[in-house]
Amino acid sequence: MIPEDFQEIISRMSENSHKSLERAEFFSRKFKTGYIGIEHILLGILANRESSAATLAYEYGLKFEDLYDFFVENPPISKSLPDFADPNVRALTDRAVFALKMASLISGDDNEIGTKNLLFSILKQKDLKLQVVLRQTGADIEGLVNAFDILFSNENSADGIDEIEQKSFRKNSEKQQSSREIAILKKFGEDLTEKAKNGELNPVIGRETEVQRLITVLLRRTKSNPVLIGEAGVGKTAVVELLAQKISKEQVPSQLIGKRIFEIDLAGMLAGTKFRGQFEERLKNVIKALEKHQEIIAFIDEIHLLAGTGSAEGAMDAANILKPALARGKIKLIGATTFDEFKKSIEKDSALNRRFQSVQVEEPSLNETIDILKGLREKYEKYHNIEVSDEVLGEIVDMSARYIFDRQMPDKAIDILDEAGALAASEKVSKPNKILEFSREIEKLNEKQIRAAENEDFEDAALYKTRISQLRKKLSEEEQKAKSSKKINLTSDYVARAISLKTNIPVQKISKNQAKILQNLEKHLTKKVIGQSEAIEKISKAIRRNKSGISDENRPIGSFIFLGPTGVGKTELSRQLANEVFGGSKSLIKIDMSEFGEKHKTSQLLGAPAGYVGYGEGGTLTEKIRRQPYSVVLFDEIEKAHPDTFNLLLQLLEDGELTDSQGRKVSFKNTVVILTSNLGASEMMNEKSLGFEAESSSKKNHSKNEKFARKALEKVLKPELLNRFDGIITFQSLSKTEIGKIFDILLSDLNNRLLRKGLNLKVRKSAKDFIIEKGYDAKNGARPLRRAIEDLLEHKIAEEILVKNPSKGTQFVAIAKNGEIIIEVSKD
Repeated sequence: MIPEDFQEIISRMSENSHKSLERAEFFSRKFKTGYIGIEHILLGILANRESSAATLAYEYGLKFEDLYDFFVENPPISKSLPDFADPNVRALTDRAVFALKMASLISGDDNEIGTKNLLFSILKQKDLKLQVVLRQTGADIEGLVNAFDILFSNENSADGIDEIEQKSFRKNSEKQQSSREIAILKKFGEDLTEKAKNGELNPVIGRETEVQRLITVLLRRTKSNPVLIGEAGVGKTAVVELLAQKISKEQVPSQLIGKRIFEIDLAGMLAGTKFRGQFEERLKNVIKALEKHQEIIAFIDEIHLLAGTGSAEGAMDAANILKPALARGKIKLIGATTFDEFKKSIEKDSALNRRFQSVQVEEPSLNETIDILKGLREKYEKYHNIEVSDEVLGEIVDMSARYIFDRQMPDKAIDILDEAGALAASEKVSKPNKILEFSREIEKLNEKQIRAAENEDFEDAALYKTRISQLRKKLSEEEQKAKSSKKINLTSDYVARAISLKTNIPVQKISKNQAKILQNLEKHLTKKVIGQSEAIEKISKAIRRNKSGISDENRPIGSFIFLGPTGVGKTELSRQLANEVFGGSKSLIKIDMSEFGEKHKTSQLLGAPAGYVGYGEGGTLTEKIRRQPYSVVLFDEIEKAHPDTFNLLLQLLEDGELTDSQGRKVSFKNTVVILTSNLGASEMMNEKSLGFEAESSSKKNHSKNEKFARKALEKVLKPELLNRFDGIITFQSLSKTEIGKIFDILLSDLNNRLLRKGLNLKVRKSAKDFIIEKGYDAKNGARPLRRAIEDLLEHKIAEEILVKNPSKGTQFVAIAKNGEIIIEVSKD
């Protein structure tokens, strides 16, 4: 029964609120209580899953099934009825009446009374028995009330409550205000100290120096706001988490015991702000909460985002709003940012900068990184169900340092550990059949339970819940069995694959199996590049030295200058080196230096400077290296480049890196740098020491050719650049015997192309000698031979294929007859 003066309130109720009251009456009759109390209204709200209040309540663990089961086992007892109640009619209790009035006041005079208003008014009741019941459900009632506090924070309901229960409100207003302030901080951040107490933070190894500096700054009387500055990935946030862990264990000075660190989410504060002033209001509320609660230390990651955040025409940004609070010393704030962002956003604002004290966080050493991984090992072993040895951890750190240069330790090493663990876990057998069967059955029963509750068939809903609990217990047992199965041993092969995925370096080039390839590198290269054994030997030694780990890690794998006339194999050796060691021809980055003959063209290698067309697009050289860091870099015909280009090579060869136009460092530490040049070739020709001579004569003249080439090179390149190369190699002239070997290689390539069509080519000795003679050219080395093969063999075979359309298995035979090459066709 509803009193007459309540008709106005009832008329303002939403459809779901009406349904909730109707269901409350249903539960009153079911439990035979003779009245409608707040417990019945609460059941009615939760039973209506379509209502927004029920949705929110379920998020915090307050579920209809749990509450209903409790009342089935412990039925509500009769309570005193209000004066207006008719004993023959179900009436509202005093607390139910108060709840409806309070819901009306919360909603405002002109607004609809929704289920959220009803639920909030019930939860704010001081009914001790109901509070006990709610706690027994295991729901986060405090969190739910805090959520409502924030939701209705802009509603002026205090006056109305005063009218109803003025004394009680005054008594608890201070406590409610404090709870509301904490709720605001929880909405826009998270309590790191609480997470540390619950063991939710990763263990932090080392960083004692940085934490001690952090504590020292926080204990200052003024300007007690530290800002952690370091490159991305070095562990700035981890330092703050370590401080939170120390505070939770009371391993800090007495002044910090009991402090709490809240990480504030600026993006969360900005999200959902539609109108001017909303963001500023939220930030001001956070600042007020921090001023009120001196035990709370705020932490803002990426603190440089303060500058500009929330700013609009005629409005202040977050930094300017924070300045007065920082100046008064009423709040303590820890920030974290990178060197570049600190310089751009904070350092240039002197008023903001002087409020902070810088604490630099350096990248840890390799040994320190290994210790960090050992501290994290247990968590990753448990998560991926793997075992990781100390040896593998050492390999992870070593490979991360060797192959990944655009990230910092320990971040990149932790990433590789996680990636390798994921690769190992991905090869496990999928879930056992019992786990899948139980999971599907639970899902079906959940749907049936919800439908039963919606149809008000609560007995069936309770039965479904019991069955679900039994299945979940069995599912947990099966999952424990699966987890306790034999763990996968994380090997160096998984680590190599993880590095390969991150860097695009072929996995076989990272793994230990590459040692066999490197031992026979000269043998493989000599088969492809003829007559240049000295150059092959020097390059092979440089690569083996690097792979063994004894060469300077801060320089390229090797750097060489190839001198000699055209056509003797300078570019070909670079190409074959890319194939054998670096994973294929795509790993050859060729830069034609004739394109950089003018001074202004030099900047294209690193990218156009700010203000010029093309800025932000990256450099011709640096972008290719960023995408393919493990490669052969060939600067072809270096003598044609502008002298300013050589200044870039000084830094590249000495430090193993270049800085592009956007300030990004690009590493060349996994590259072989090769410069080619024809310098001195004309002098060699004038001395008649160049050409296809007898082998003994060629070897005698080789040292003389080197002197000509070196002298010409010194006129172009400065001594400080020449001395940075690992070797300056003059390629030898090719003898006729060596030209014959080159012919065999080119013929093999042609046959491979024909084989794809099911055809074959055989060249008689007479034809071979004829083609070599036609392809002989003392000035151009082996290049004329390639053209001779194209003219005398490939063109004629192409005509045969197009005109006669030979079937698969056809063999072409090349013979020399009457001063020309004739192609005969035969079947095998």
